[in-house]
This record gives sequence, C-alpha cells and structure tokens, in this order.
Amino acid sequence: MPRRLSKSSGSVPAAATTTSTPGSSLPTFLTDGLPLPSLFVFDLDYTLWPFWVDTHVTPPIKAVPSSSYTTAATDRTGDTFKFYSDVPHILYTLSSTSKTRVGVASRTHAPDLGREMLKLLYVGPPGQQDDEGKKKSDKFKPKRALDLFDGGLEIYPSSKIRHMEALAKRNGVRYEDILFFDDESRNRDTETLGVTMWLVRDGVSWKEIENGVKEWRSRRGIR
Repeated sequence: MPRRLSKSSGSVPAAATTTSTPGSSLPTFLTDGLPLPSLFVFDLDYTLWPFWVDTHVTPPIKAVPSSSYTTAATDRTGDTFKFYSDVPHILYTLSSTSKTRVGVASRTHAPDLGREMLKLLYVGPPGQQDDEGKKKSDKFKPKRALDLFDGGLEIYPSSKIRHMEALAKRNGVRYEDILFFDDESRNRDTETLGVTMWLVRDGVSWKEIENGVKEWRSRRGIR
C-alpha cells in the first residue's frame, strides 16, 4: 500500500489520499469550446505526488514489479512511491490535447532523482489499463510520465519565477497563457509575471484542474 508521507519531518506517514477519477470521457471544461491555457505547469512534491523526493526517497529507486506497466517505485528502504490517484489520468489526457502543453516547475535539491522517478512511473490511457491479453495500438500504449511533459522540465533548486521564465521562453507563450499548480502559497510570486497560479492543498485532482481553469478564464473575462 503506497504511503502518503507527511510534510512534517519525523512524523509517521499516513495512507495516501484518494479522489474519484472521471471515466474515459473528457471533462466538460476540456470540450466546452472555451479557451484553455496554452501551458499547464505542475510542481512535483505534494502536487503530483505525496512526498518530497529529496527528503523522503532514499536512492536507488526501482520499479515495483507488476503484471502490467509500472505505476509505483520503491527506494532502498522499501518505501513505495506513486502519483496522487487522479494524476495519471490527468497527465495522459492533457498531453493528448492538441490545444495545450504540459510542463514541470520543481524547486528540488534532488533533480536527478526527480527525473528518475518520472522515468520509472508509467501512465496509461483511461479505460485502457491492465487488460491483459489484449494488444494495444501504439496510440493507447502506456507511456513514461517523463515523456508526457512536452512543455519541458524545470527541475532544480531555484525560484519559481526563473522556472516560469524558462518555460515561457521555451514554449513561446505569454505568461498570461500559463496555468501553474503548486502546493506552496509563497510561489504566488509567479503571478507578478502574469501567470495564474492555483494553490492545491492535497495534491492535484480533476476538481483542482477544473477550478484552476475556471480561475484562469475568470481573470480573462471568459464565462
């Protein structure tokens, strides 16, 4: 059973929080014809996964053996790590939407370990997971999480301002067209650039994505 590691040092980890995941149909806010951010950007720790990769994970890490693709990893101590429950569906869906790109902005002191975790964790398409004996087309095959971030990865111990500047330049987008999800309120300083930041309290879920998109649209007078 994967564990949700507490942010407070020395505390006993609790079970990972789960949220309901939509079915295979796309959420309404992705299909309603209204504008979407050009770039969705996600923090990693306590945003996409329930741990700090630089303090809770003891390398080396390896994939958890399974009968299908890898959805979890273990470290040297035997602890298990994976995404928040909605995240695989969210990443797969957003990366498949031609209107948007997906990027990472993580201020971690273990950038190599963060990238390694993204290499080990695979994400499958919703409704297409674990059907053994059925051959999938390349379109529906599971993918490394790392490969879904077509907007780029900014993973290093620096300010989120610098992360946003690099991501905007790489993708050729305005700051106003970026929607950023993070669990730390101090990173609202990115909004001085024009970025919309949505603060998540217990990891990214479909509801958090929807609320973030609503806020981004509201700031642009889109109803």
